[in-house]
Amino acid sequence: MTVKKGNENELATLGGGCFWCLEAVFASLQGVVSAISGYSGGKTEDPSYEEVCGGDTGHAEAVQVRFDPAILSFENLLEIFFAIHDPTTPNRQGADSGTQYRSVIFCHSPVQEAAARAMIAKIDGSREWKNPVVTEVAPFDVFYPAEDYHQAYFINNPFQPYCMAVVGPKVNKFRKTFPERLKSP
Repeated sequence: MTVKKGNENELATLGGGCFWCLEAVFASLQGVVSAISGYSGGKTEDPSYEEVCGGDTGHAEAVQVRFDPAILSFENLLEIFFAIHDPTTPNRQGADSGTQYRSVIFCHSPVQEAAARAMIAKIDGSREWKNPVVTEVAPFDVFYPAEDYHQAYFINNPFQPYCMAVVGPKVNKFRKTFPERLKSP
């Protein structure tokens, strides 16, 4: 567990399919100060959504989560991350396919890397999934926030068809599985 003096926040940068899904879940999680949709892990500087969707930038759709480790540990964040997406499908989440939808943990420290690798080993050992976890564990380099219209997308567009078919069910699964972790309304 990462321990810091005082009330310093930490960062986690995670990719697990469409960033709208992850951001909607993490934004409603106790201990999360902010959840920002964006791009990480590629070679193109300050890419656009269209460039990332083209698949040539190397970036994954990701969410950068600022959290209070006194309320939410990195390990707890990873438990939720692995519960809300399929970490066994390379470069795919449901109908979304391409390297931009890969499952990835961009580690901000050696402590985060060790925790990520331990969590993957624990999940693989539990045989919770039929196939092994393929989540990439990589050092964090840079994060580019997505365009403004992607931020709080689910909250602002709950009746958009993708949100109704994909994001909503993931958010509901999180709420049912982790009710004690929800922020107060």
